[in-house]
Amino acid sequence: MKKVVISLFIFASAINGAGARQVEVALNSEITHAQPMTGLVLWPFKAAELNKTHGQSIQLEFAYCLPCKVVTGCEADGTIVYDWSWFDEILDDVASRGHQLIARFRYEYPGSKEVDGKTAGMTAVPQYIKDRADYHETYNKVDGDGPTYYADWSNAELQRFTKQFYTDFAARYSADPRLAFVEVGFGHWSEYHIYGTTLKFGQNFPSKAYQSEFFKHLEEVMGTLPWGASINAADSYYSPVPDDPTLKAINFGCFDDSFMHKTHELGTADGYNEKLWIAAGYDTRWHNGFHGGEVSYYTSSDQKNFLNPQGMYGHTWEEQAGKYHITFMIANDAPDGPYGTGSRFLSASLATGYHFTVNQCTTDGTTTRIRVANTGVAPLYRDAYFAIDGCRSDNSLRGLLPGEEMWVTIPRGLEVNADGSATAKPVIESDHILGNQEIQYEASTIASSVNEVEVDIDQTSATEIYDLNGRRLNLPVEGKVLIINGRKTIL
Repeated sequence: MKKVVISLFIFASAINGAGARQVEVALNSEITHAQPMTGLVLWPFKAAELNKTHGQSIQLEFAYCLPCKVVTGCEADGTIVYDWSWFDEILDDVASRGHQLIARFRYEYPGSKEVDGKTAGMTAVPQYIKDRADYHETYNKVDGDGPTYYADWSNAELQRFTKQFYTDFAARYSADPRLAFVEVGFGHWSEYHIYGTTLKFGQNFPSKAYQSEFFKHLEEVMGTLPWGASINAADSYYSPVPDDPTLKAINFGCFDDSFMHKTHELGTADGYNEKLWIAAGYDTRWHNGFHGGEVSYYTSSDQKNFLNPQGMYGHTWEEQAGKYHITFMIANDAPDGPYGTGSRFLSASLATGYHFTVNQCTTDGTTTRIRVANTGVAPLYRDAYFAIDGCRSDNSLRGLLPGEEMWVTIPRGLEVNADGSATAKPVIESDHILGNQEIQYEASTIASSVNEVEVDIDQTSATEIYDLNGRRLNLPVEGKVLIINGRKTIL
């Protein structure tokens, strides 16, 4: 064994790897695009139209989905017969642009002819149920929205089917990376309300007893697939949720389909929406369930103006996204206004959801430890892991709240360059994003360093060089010659 001392600029000392300990690694990384499962949202037709200008500024698209389009019948034993191709085509179309889908299944949509192409307001209840002798829908022409047929909630098979549908749906799609979130509900657009007709529980709207069954059922079957209901589910007129602690304790998300309208906030108007958010427990619900929705259509200009940096109705987008811990928000008409550029979509999307920042990275050549913080406004709601060469960290980033940080350990060491940077930067992997999506992180960590290099090398086996802190150096070794930064040192 020979020993030599070399004076070099900011080079750490080197020994062989026995007894190595964790040392600092220099990481430099930045967030350059909207993060998966967050941000502003377009409908598929708009996303396709604007893909060149907005495609990199969004990660999500939204679509209403119709149970009648995927159900072909029911067997004698009660097994629902499906043909999922209609829904898969939507998922594939959205994924072709590198985006994920937010799906909302609905029965009622005033004025819509989407079910059969000709009948306005037809429900999306499967045909096999409509063909039953004991099933009877009601009808009303809703002023301003158009003809509307209402599902018959007195029918036992509709009640059974609705729960079974989500059981079967979750079993098929809960791990599908094309799908990000699911929104559920009853009434017009599944927004948990009806108007323009008399509300009749157990007839044109499900009874509160059935609603309780439904929420508890989804808690059991949806697994890790993030799902949520309208904030109107926190209105005790329509829903049992606000008066039942067991229902409020379920980790479902909330969406607000008139976000940032003129009277949204208590501080500037009657604050009906904010009251619903409060009743839903929004101050903590976002810890485990997403907060999302759609920017208001109360006026034709709301969506077009909400991205004004000066704000709308006394509030800016960034302020409201932070206050309500928003993960996503539909803004389909925003590109038609003066503020809805691709660059503004990007900055607005970055004001939502999670935002990971690495504050420290260490390695001992065998394991790597990362200290990561969430500097966003909401957590990530699916599992994701730091990884090196496909080897993942011991714990997930899911649920890391804003303002909190955690250590994760990867059972794989980093090879380190002479300047203290890693030869291969750690990445964040998730089974719940598309192959062309990337969860990014910010980092500007600093490496350990000293000015003198002391090298101990076994002359018979000089294949790995370590510094005195145990950091493996990515330095070429040629026999008994150590080459550091282009300088040869004879040992």
